[in-house]
Amino acid sequence: MNQTVTSAREQIEDLRARMGQAIIGQRDVIERLIIGLLANGNLLVEGLPGLAKTRAIKALAKNMDAKFSRIQFTPDLLPSDVTGTEVLYKSGDETEFRFDPGPIFANIVLADEINRAPAKVQAALLEAMEERQVTVAGTTHKMEPLFMVMATQNPVEQEGTYPLPEAQMDRFLMHVNITYPPVGDEVEVIRLVRGEEIAAMQEQQGAAPAAKPVPIPQDAVFAARREIGAIAVAEAVERYMADLVNATRIPAEFGEDLKRWIEVGCSPRASLALDRCARTHAWLNGRDYVDPEDVRAILPDVFRHRLGLSFEAQGEGVTPDKVSAEIVRQVALT
Repeated sequence: MNQTVTSAREQIEDLRARMGQAIIGQRDVIERLIIGLLANGNLLVEGLPGLAKTRAIKALAKNMDAKFSRIQFTPDLLPSDVTGTEVLYKSGDETEFRFDPGPIFANIVLADEINRAPAKVQAALLEAMEERQVTVAGTTHKMEPLFMVMATQNPVEQEGTYPLPEAQMDRFLMHVNITYPPVGDEVEVIRLVRGEEIAAMQEQQGAAPAAKPVPIPQDAVFAARREIGAIAVAEAVERYMADLVNATRIPAEFGEDLKRWIEVGCSPRASLALDRCARTHAWLNGRDYVDPEDVRAILPDVFRHRLGLSFEAQGEGVTPDKVSAEIVRQVALT
């Protein structure tokens, strides 16, 4: 392995370690955020209030040499508040319209509580997420080469919210769930936040701020992506990924439970997401090939927001993760 790839791997591991210092007890979440970054995709992060959704995304952005932007989605937000708009400028006797970029023009964009804004605003993200560009007043404006949207939402509170349409959900590479940490980790969270508060007070009183590590350069991400692009995927593993996705479309052939539970199967975007995420998962684990275990490891995050469950399944309390586990159990690697 050449020095450039080794350096990129070391820098990404350094990024993961730094995030682990800021986010206690969420190792899987940290790994999924890094997979999303390296796989060049957008993430939907869901969890109850106070579970460090925003903190996790900020920890990723803070430790990188990247422009970070946060958009707080509210019911009164307008599409132009996200994308930007044409503004009339006057200089002497001359006037002209110039494009004033919105907060979407950043490297890492946090769309906080995305389901609190109406459909028009949610749709303003679609072109940026899918095409990596924004068109305003007939002019197309390209996003930066490093561009990633991380959206958060609260799964419980539904008053005053606008559920994301299936078509927009499908554009997220993965749907990441954040759950309550174990008690031992929560004790560490208390200590961590207490230490941060003490350090902030000392800094306000004139103490020298703690030295900050050098941010991870964007070139490390691009170098990692080039290496991930060369990860080998055997034909049998490619067929395995396609079979897993196809099982969601013909559930009756894989048992009565799946037949009752699945109303709508996954789109081809799920197959593409499995491939990208599995290759990235393999790279993070130091392999130059995709193992079936890489596919199974990230499958719930890829399927979670793409499976359309029946009313019967919802009434029985069946979750997308349970359906994903049953699909993995039923579909064989041939």
